[in-house]
Amino acid sequence: MTAASTSTIVDVAIVGAGAAGAMLAARFAEAGKSVTVFEAGPPWDASALVSSQIWSRRLRWGGPPVATTGKEPIGFGFNAGWGLGGAALHHYGTWPRLHPADFTMRTDHGRGLDWPIGYDDLRPYYDRIQREVGISGDAAAETWRPAGDPYPMPPLDPLKQGAVLARAFAAAGKRVAPAPMAINSVDYGNRPACIYDGWCDAGCPIMALANPLAIFLPRAELAGAKIHAETPVTRLLATDGKRIDGVEYRLKSGERRVQRARLVVLAGSVVGNPALLLNSASAVHPHGVGNGHDMVGRYVMTHGLIQILGLFPDETEPHRGVTGAHLISHENYGKTSTAGAFGSRQWLVAAAIKPNDLAGLAAARMDLNGPALDAFMRQAVRHGANMIGMCEEEPDSDNRVELTGEVNAWGMRRARMVHGFSDDAKRLWAAMRDEGKAIFKAGGATDIWHTQMNSAHLAGGTIMGRDPATSVADGHGRVHGIDNLYIAGSGLFPTEGGANPTFTVHAVAERTADQILHDRPELFA
Repeated sequence: MTAASTSTIVDVAIVGAGAAGAMLAARFAEAGKSVTVFEAGPPWDASALVSSQIWSRRLRWGGPPVATTGKEPIGFGFNAGWGLGGAALHHYGTWPRLHPADFTMRTDHGRGLDWPIGYDDLRPYYDRIQREVGISGDAAAETWRPAGDPYPMPPLDPLKQGAVLARAFAAAGKRVAPAPMAINSVDYGNRPACIYDGWCDAGCPIMALANPLAIFLPRAELAGAKIHAETPVTRLLATDGKRIDGVEYRLKSGERRVQRARLVVLAGSVVGNPALLLNSASAVHPHGVGNGHDMVGRYVMTHGLIQILGLFPDETEPHRGVTGAHLISHENYGKTSTAGAFGSRQWLVAAAIKPNDLAGLAAARMDLNGPALDAFMRQAVRHGANMIGMCEEEPDSDNRVELTGEVNAWGMRRARMVHGFSDDAKRLWAAMRDEGKAIFKAGGATDIWHTQMNSAHLAGGTIMGRDPATSVADGHGRVHGIDNLYIAGSGLFPTEGGANPTFTVHAVAERTADQILHDRPELFA
């Protein structure tokens, strides 16, 4: 089918309406640029969000299937989004900063990769974003936190589960602090305070949690950006090797059209961006756009995850709170702070936990059924507590996104993720397992158990770097050798650190917007 071309040229075409895409749409539109955003999934709005486990699943990936393979396949559906807001619509709002050492792994330890930028490059953007979005927390209590402005809101209330687990950490001789959360502890701007009902992953219908529907998408539309849902981009168009002319997209009817643009930003997922670059192979880009050195799709990373659960004598009210965490610990975050293992790690403590479904109390005890499960649940819904251990994965070029020979429903070659954890990552996970159980025991837990090794978050696949031979984009996200094509999102990360990525995604994208608007006016001439 021949794609119909539009005669208009927009200043900016953005692929993806998640965390980075929504923020960049607002930035460019508010600067007076004509902006068009393409989102493959449904047109969610705040009125459509429902606090339920079934609803939260609708916010996860619902597009063409992505194959997952390798020694330890990654669960793509959990980590991706579907519709306006992307994965940030169902994210938990846990917003720690990366540490300075996360940017210099290769320099410091002779392994992994370095970023082409450092913490000091991002610090002003972390500070700016937290004032704009609103983060609750206690910077002084985070003794491990790098330099930066105090948070604009006080921390969330710890509630009963948080108090019980804070005592457990203290009994084990370890420190916690209130978690830095992009969730209002008090009314902030035009958004209300959290009501602690524990349904963050269903989209937060009251908008206490800072997701794209709460902040940047409404601002982008108010400033004139055009946002098209249910409109997947299927190809980047180029007549020479130095510029992108525009994007080809697919309407719900199946009709294909072309939008020409002066600047194109890929703000899709860690799978979506590489898949689009590779699917855009042509005579001028025979191996895919930006893939002259076979780097597109490489160095995909995820956090190894363990959930520690237990029963305590005190009532914990585990259903109340936020899905992310009330407390956090980076006490053993240093790359070599864990004996026998390499990498950073964190504890996310006292997340709200429901009786069933994702990470639920019943799901954690698959060994019980019938009367035994009933008796357990009667106790667990009042006395259960949990925390999440999150482990860094060192970048490995063999962990990657690639294309198969199959064609998906959008007429594109199907994407496949190949992934396996290193022995070092597994040792780091095992250390967290042992430490977590010891903390619960010190706190007086009467029963302790844990989940198997899972994963959360995705990074890499289109990493930034100084050398075009070993990276896809430069330190501002511009694809090497292509003047008007930028990438945004965690796919740019050369390493992932041991912390949640969304705050850093915003900071990197904010830096990119600054550079384009202030230093590259010729893009819009």
